[in-house]
Amino acid sequence: MLSTSYIILTILGCSIVTWLSRVLPFILLKKFDLPKPVIEYLSFVPIVIMSALWFNSLFVQKIGEFPQINYENLLASFPTVLSAIISKSLLVIVVVGIISLAIIRIVF
Repeated sequence: MLSTSYIILTILGCSIVTWLSRVLPFILLKKFDLPKPVIEYLSFVPIVIMSALWFNSLFVQKIGEFPQINYENLLASFPTVLSAIISKSLLVIVVVGIISLAIIRIVF
């Protein structure tokens, strides 16, 4: 059985590594000017990440079977995508998505 101190040290170590991997690029990039093509390429990263998370949530994956559609998330996607097109605000998109999914779960 693992000792409590080992578990705590593991959690702290993972926390430090996670924090560094998110903060260190900001610290380094503040001191350097990136070329314009690199900045244009990086501007698509948030879109790609959000799309990957969205598509991943639309399907339920089981080993040895084709992915099944998660209908709750699919239905909640319609007002969320509409709010994204209209507002182009991440806060509005997240709030509409949460409220849409909550209403769908209450109704169905």
